Amino acid sequence: MSYESEMLEKYNMPTRGNVEIALLKALLRHGGHIKDFSSGQEIVGELADEFNLSDEQRAVYLESIYMKQNRLKRSSLWHRLLFRAADALAKNDLLSNPTKTAKLINKREWMLMERGFDRALNLLNVSHVKKESLSTRSYEVQKIIKRLSNAKRPENYNPIDIRRRNVGKAKEHLIRLRGFRLAVIETYAFRCAICGLKMLTPDQLNWEVQAAHIVPHSVFGRDDIWNGLALCHLHHWCFDAGWITLDEQYRIQVSPKVVVLPKNYGKIEDFELIRTLASENRQINLPSKSEFYPHSNSIRWHRQNIFYSC
Repeated sequence: MSYESEMLEKYNMPTRGNVEIALLKALLRHGGHIKDFSSGQEIVGELADEFNLSDEQRAVYLESIYMKQNRLKRSSLWHRLLFRAADALAKNDLLSNPTKTAKLINKREWMLMERGFDRALNLLNVSHVKKESLSTRSYEVQKIIKRLSNAKRPENYNPIDIRRRNVGKAKEHLIRLRGFRLAVIETYAFRCAICGLKMLTPDQLNWEVQAAHIVPHSVFGRDDIWNGLALCHLHHWCFDAGWITLDEQYRIQVSPKVVVLPKNYGKIEDFELIRTLASENRQINLPSKSEFYPHSNSIRWHRQNIFYSC
């Protein structure tokens, strides 16, 4: 038995298999990525609490001689166990290790792979259908987000991609949709472009805001940031239904049909949801970078094909 194994047994530490399971669950709660297991990192204490580790178990160190300098090297047994568990998950393609992740996002983090994401959902008895709405990101989805965010804004942009007619529900396409969703809501700082609402679910796994296609997905609208808007559920419905649109200056336009609505329609208690937007004629909350603004070709298509202008 190795020195490390002896210490794990002596101090009755959790098994590596149990730590692997706990890590996968924790990654789902932490949005799909966590930093390395150094002192002060939230995940280190969080998982120690989950296993009810004693002060002694948290404090015990491994000691070895660093041969090159003939000096004593000390490392936390608990930190080493966390690393061993994460490394084993990475070797099984359930996580990407910090070196691999750094090449993608320039940060040394452990990140869920799609296989790890699916395994975490199974462990928590969460339906895979919910994958589409969760804010958790995987390594594969992060690659999509990076590609969308780094794409050069085109001048002559066609927001419709007819090649998608034969794509169907392929796994790669579903990953791209999740990448589109996260790229759009992140670009708009996780708040509605119309009302500014920014809200998380109590478990912090899902943002209230949605990524709306300007040219709808049903007519093969592209999964690009320039064809997306971050909208709360209610304003997403209003936009898709044709009650509201945008002009060339990104100001909110309301359908003239609002005048024929019964007085008790379009209201939340005494607040006039639709009529207030009509009177304000204001610009939406735009991304901080102009290259991510909705493309004029996308919003023009929406005005001409979805919006009720008369």
